[in-house]
Amino acid sequence: MRKSSVSLLIVMILVLSGALIPVQAQEPVTITISTWAGVDEAAELQEIIDGINEGNTEYQIVHQPLPADYYTQIQTQLAGGTAADLLWMDQNHMSLAADGSFLPLNDCVADAEAGTAGDVADYYPGVIQTAYQGDTLYGLPWIAQPVVVYFNKDMFDAAGLEYPTVDWTWDDFIADATALTQDTDGDGAIDQWGTASVGSWPPPQMFIWQAGGDVISEDLTTSAIDSPEAVAGLDFYLSWVYNPAMAPSSDTIAEQGFDALYSSGKVGMFFGGASDDKDYNVQGFTPGVVPVPKNPTTGSNMTFSWTASTVVNAATVHPEEACDALIAITEGITSWKIVSPRISQATVEHLSASVPQKEANAQAFLDAAQNMSAFRIIPKYAEWEGVLWSEYFNPLLNKETDLTAAELAAQVRPSLEEFLPSTAG
Repeated sequence: MRKSSVSLLIVMILVLSGALIPVQAQEPVTITISTWAGVDEAAELQEIIDGINEGNTEYQIVHQPLPADYYTQIQTQLAGGTAADLLWMDQNHMSLAADGSFLPLNDCVADAEAGTAGDVADYYPGVIQTAYQGDTLYGLPWIAQPVVVYFNKDMFDAAGLEYPTVDWTWDDFIADATALTQDTDGDGAIDQWGTASVGSWPPPQMFIWQAGGDVISEDLTTSAIDSPEAVAGLDFYLSWVYNPAMAPSSDTIAEQGFDALYSSGKVGMFFGGASDDKDYNVQGFTPGVVPVPKNPTTGSNMTFSWTASTVVNAATVHPEEACDALIAITEGITSWKIVSPRISQATVEHLSASVPQKEANAQAFLDAAQNMSAFRIIPKYAEWEGVLWSEYFNPLLNKETDLTAAELAAQVRPSLEEFLPSTAG
């Protein structure tokens, strides 16, 4: 009998007798992730990745940071088929989902356990909506930064003002901003201001929301910027932005720095994101934190939240492993970044564990998170937003038009609605 026949006979006998034949273990696949993380942030993220990779026989995550020109590089890589399996996307760039760049994730999270990173019901509605196009999920948010008001307690004390509370209103804000704007050294020039704004910050949309208006309707069919509610919200915003009775001029901000004006004690109330360091990294005064003021008519203090998600490249050759890696890395990042976009993690303990310096004001951030929302993202969001700012917000902010907000809104609305999914070609 030939040697090969003998070998085959032995194998058959072993199989028939139930003996086990060793099978070579399959190597874990590599799942790459691209982010905009800089050196320090990348090192912190790597610790999370190392914990996921340890002992993982399904996949190993490899970080490919792109801290410079991130979106230019990512869009080039997506077009050329060289992009990573997982990608960070801020809310505005989630519009790339309409081009088929991202893998639909509905099946990926269908069996996720409640209270885990794959449980879409555990995310704040105003945040998770940025990851959807219609009913299709394309990403998992890993951060939410509601806008809050950082304030200078010493400045309030010197002016004999009570500190802002969760129940303060637009009227309170205007009164405080006016009272805090002073010539403190008596030289005839204002050197202390109640509040400040710069460019598109804080976003005027959140005051429109508070008044009961919107810039894109929930069903994505209208841009009713000319509604009485939307106009009322923008008029409030325009009443204090660069108003010398309450805020420094754009020239002063350019000379002294927007953040620096508050951090050095020259601005009393500063609109900032929840992850900013304005509640502990300031010079010579005691800071406080409070949710943004409420509309006195509606009682709403809805606030804007910047958010970002991790998505799966539609061209990945390992969709199942990429899905599992996505859920794992989102779980890790939401225990690192603040504010977590997940409702189950909305505790003082969780937030303080991420950034211990924020413990004293942690509840204020959590209060703000209850009423936060990101922008609604449509397939042609970049074009739509360009029109909103170039034809509506900027002309009013820069006083380049004699029209009122209501009059200009009526003119601009048709141009905005050309980009909405219901009308765009």
